[in-house]
Amino acid sequence: MRERMMASVGVVGWIVLVALVAPARADEPTAFGPDPELYRATVDRAIQYLGMSQAQDGSLSSHIGVGPTALATLGLLRSGRSVDDPQVVRALKYLEEYTQESGGIHTPGTHIAIYETCVALVCFKEANRRGQYDQIIQDAEKFVRGGQWDESKEKTPADLEYGGVGYSGKSRPDLSNMAYMLDALKACGAEADDPAIQRALVFVSRCQNLESPHNLTPFAAKVNDGGFYYSLVGSQEQERQTPDGGLRSYGSMTYSGLMSMLYAGLTKDDQRVKAAADWISRFYDVQSNPGMGDSGLFYYYHTFAKALNVMGVHEIEDARGVKHDWRKELTEELARRQQADGSWINANPRWMEGDPNLATAFALLALSYCQPVPVAQEETTEARP
Repeated sequence: MRERMMASVGVVGWIVLVALVAPARADEPTAFGPDPELYRATVDRAIQYLGMSQAQDGSLSSHIGVGPTALATLGLLRSGRSVDDPQVVRALKYLEEYTQESGGIHTPGTHIAIYETCVALVCFKEANRRGQYDQIIQDAEKFVRGGQWDESKEKTPADLEYGGVGYSGKSRPDLSNMAYMLDALKACGAEADDPAIQRALVFVSRCQNLESPHNLTPFAAKVNDGGFYYSLVGSQEQERQTPDGGLRSYGSMTYSGLMSMLYAGLTKDDQRVKAAADWISRFYDVQSNPGMGDSGLFYYYHTFAKALNVMGVHEIEDARGVKHDWRKELTEELARRQQADGSWINANPRWMEGDPNLATAFALLALSYCQPVPVAQEETTEARP
């Protein structure tokens, strides 16, 4: 039996998300986050690497689709690069070439059309400073919404697939793609009461190891630790199963699940949020993906930083009562792992993280949430998808 839940650990000090935090200057005292010089140097080396790695057509690792290009370009924009920067211009032009008549933004014939469209949509939304991508964004949003398993696909709340979304409009739903979809909808301005987001909450709640009125599936009570798993639909990988047939919680999915619930309007007082926050407190880690080791490590870093940004906390208190400045610790860990050429790469190639462009894109996005917080702004934080 796991230790009892400490429902408020790590979330007691939540603050209102009210302002955009400007990064601290090198000579400005910081309240939270990494040393400004270390932060800037780590980010600059990553940007330089991506510039050297970019193909003439603007793409990055096009052999695995448009995802790495979209993620890396979003990272560049969120790290201070202008939409007029040549590196960004080339990448956006490349992504534009993959807009489809359906509204999707993806490689023709791919089985990951929803995923690719979601990440490209957020990228175009970030770059849409002059309204030049309005039509692309509008069409892509419609395409993404059409991929959700709902009444249009003859599904009802009684079906396990209900509210979910997968790699394509026909594939089984999972929490990772669900989180990407919610990112895209939030970027487009969808509010918590949006019907698609509320349908998504049904699926997200069923991916949590927590028996509650929101999760009465056979998996809910088997682990019951408050963490999240990848999917409750379809065949399950053996490594994700517990001996009694439960679905094991792990880090990247728990951060994705918590973030998704917050997007759907749940507050820190909701039992699902409390349980997820407790899991995060007990398994706080910047050296591995809890429950998965080095599998999907850089994806984990991205979801970790993004979710804590949405939570609006500067520190996480672990089960021993130790407080962690997560921005500082994550930046220092990423700086330690950065290669001499400015890239990152996972020695575990699972989920394509052996590709340095993809791993670097995830790392740069994670760093975009780790900007040093000046003393003068310690009571505010940035909230963005």
